[in-house]
Amino acid sequence: MDINIGIEADDRKKIAEKLSKLLADSYTLYVLTHNYHWNVTGPMFKALHEMFEEQYTELATAVDEIAERIRALGAFAPGTFAEFMRLSDVEQGNGKPPEALVMIKNLVKAHETVTRTAREIIPVADEAGDDSSVDLATQRMAVHEKTAWMLRSLLEN
Repeated sequence: MDINIGIEADDRKKIAEKLSKLLADSYTLYVLTHNYHWNVTGPMFKALHEMFEEQYTELATAVDEIAERIRALGAFAPGTFAEFMRLSDVEQGNGKPPEALVMIKNLVKAHETVTRTAREIIPVADEAGDDSSVDLATQRMAVHEKTAWMLRSLLEN
């Protein structure tokens, strides 16, 4: 069935590709944050354990919204670890969870990565007149910028 939402097919495809990268980065960040929630130790355990839970819970909702936007544009959302690893620029680490301060630093970098990915969507979606994708990307940028700032604040003396 043809899709007639006022956005050309080629534009929908370009936007969906950008959103797929955002989905991959966001899901990879979700996994990283959940891993850190499970494995954090040290004197900041309780505060970080709870903060990481809030963050991965927010990300769980976000990945669903991003995937549903991709589907609304008529594309299929990536949904396998292989696809996410191919598309994502978020660094996963090497297996063994690091100490708490390194976790925080890694999450700052990851949130900044996702922010940059979201930012790349805006001009493409804006040029196509896709206000819904612009809005989604803008909201995701705001969340990741704020989260990165809060995490960076934990590293200051």
